[in-house]
Amino acid sequence: MELAFAASVYPGNGKRAIHEIKTKPLRSKLFTTKKRSFHNKFLCSVAVAPDGNRVSEVELENKKHDLLRAVQETQRGLIATADQRSIIEEALVSVEGYNMGAPIDLVVLDGTWRLQYTSALDVLILLEAAARLPFFQVGQIFQKFECRDRLGGGVIRNVVRWSIPNLLEEQEGATLVVSAKFDVVSVRNIYLQFEEIKVQDINISEQLQALIAPALLPRSFLSLQILQFLRTFRAQVPVRNPGTGRRSVGGLYYLSYLDRNMLLGRAVGGGGVFVFTKAQPLEL
Repeated sequence: MELAFAASVYPGNGKRAIHEIKTKPLRSKLFTTKKRSFHNKFLCSVAVAPDGNRVSEVELENKKHDLLRAVQETQRGLIATADQRSIIEEALVSVEGYNMGAPIDLVVLDGTWRLQYTSALDVLILLEAAARLPFFQVGQIFQKFECRDRLGGGVIRNVVRWSIPNLLEEQEGATLVVSAKFDVVSVRNIYLQFEEIKVQDINISEQLQALIAPALLPRSFLSLQILQFLRTFRAQVPVRNPGTGRRSVGGLYYLSYLDRNMLLGRAVGGGGVFVFTKAQPLEL
C-alpha cells in the first residue's frame, strides 16, 4: 500500500515542477532532477529487494519439499536404508541452514505437529513392534506444544495413536500421551522434564461391543457399566528415574528449524532426529 501511494504522489508528468521552472528556473530544474533521480532509485531498489526475498523463499520451499520427498517412502524412518538416511541427513542440514541461530518463537512453536520421520530408537522400536506383532497397531504420532502465552517454556505432549485389531478401532483405538514440561535454556535448546505417561480415549470396536452387550438381546446394567468403563478408562503413571525413584527424567532437545509448517528437532546426545509438519489441533 505504501509503495502505490508513493508512486501517485509524484506523477510522471511533473506538472508542479514545470510551474516552478517558470518562476525560478535554476532552482526548480535542480529540484526536479533530484526528485526524479531519487524517485527512480527508490523504484529500482523496491523492485530488486522483493525479487531477492522471493527467490530465497522459493529455494527454501524446494529444500523442504526435497526433505519430505526423501522421507516419504521410509515409513517414518522404520525401513530407511543407510543410503536413504544419508540423503535425509543432507536434506535436513540444507533446511536447517536457513534460520540457524534464530531464537525460538514460542508463538510459532505452539500447536500440534505430526511426525513424518525419525531416527530415534525409542520411537523406531514402537514402530517395529507394530510391524511385527499382528495384534498391535501404531497410528499417527504427534508432538503438541502449549506455550503461546508463556514465557521461556511450556508443556509438550508426545501423542501416539495405537490400537489392538478387533478389540479397538483401527489406528485410533486408544491414545498414549507422554507429558513433559520444557524450559528454553538457550537460543535453540529446550530442556524437557518428563512428568507422566497416560493412556486415554479408549474406542472399543463394534465386535467387542457386540460381545459385551449384544444388540439383539436386552442390555443388562452390568454390560452397560462395562462399556462405560472401557470408554472412559484412563490410566496415569508418573515418570520416575528407575535408579532414584525421583522425577528427574529429562533431556535436551535442539530445535534445529522452525517455521509455520515445519519443525525439525535433534535429541541432544545422539538420540535421533525428528521431522514434523503442522497438523490440525488435538483435543486431549
